[in-house]
Amino acid sequence: MAEKLKKSKIIFVVGGPGSGKGTQCEKIVEKYGYTHLSTGDLLRDEVNSGSERGKKLSAIMEKGELVPLDTVLDMLRDAMVAKADISQGFLIDGYPREVKQGEEFERRIGAPCLLLYVDAGSETMVKRLLKRGETSGRVDDNEETIKKRLETYYKATEPVISFYQNRGIVRKLNAEGSVDDVFAQVCTVLDSLK
Repeated sequence: MAEKLKKSKIIFVVGGPGSGKGTQCEKIVEKYGYTHLSTGDLLRDEVNSGSERGKKLSAIMEKGELVPLDTVLDMLRDAMVAKADISQGFLIDGYPREVKQGEEFERRIGAPCLLLYVDAGSETMVKRLLKRGETSGRVDDNEETIKKRLETYYKATEPVISFYQNRGIVRKLNAEGSVDDVFAQVCTVLDSLK
């Protein structure tokens, strides 16, 4: 099974909260047949399933602690293996958040062929999140929390981007434009992968 994943196209998708990476991932899935995996969604799904692993995760998350990296990687690998036969590739959304996570992912699952950096300015991201907050009901879509999330994001992500830039696999997208403008950039990048 691990061999199957080694042949898969793996793309890390990195961008701040409100950069539009989730929206772009949906469009990539639709056009290119990739599988979109968000570590946050996987964790929430596991908790909601009521499984043994879900109960342990729930307890960790309720204490505000981070889920162990091994657990996150096992969940990603399981999800990837389940789709390996039918997927054109994998979009790993919001991961890695630090260089160590990327190295561990490569050791246990496979190397990314690309890091798609969905780059929007902090003002744009704040505006988008506040707008989303009007309808999302998400408790973290308020100005104070958004600013903290952005700070955390920048601190954690810059070393990751530098790490992969040294390998020449980072493609930076200007995410300031419309959804379609950004997706046109995405298509140019993905079409050059073939």
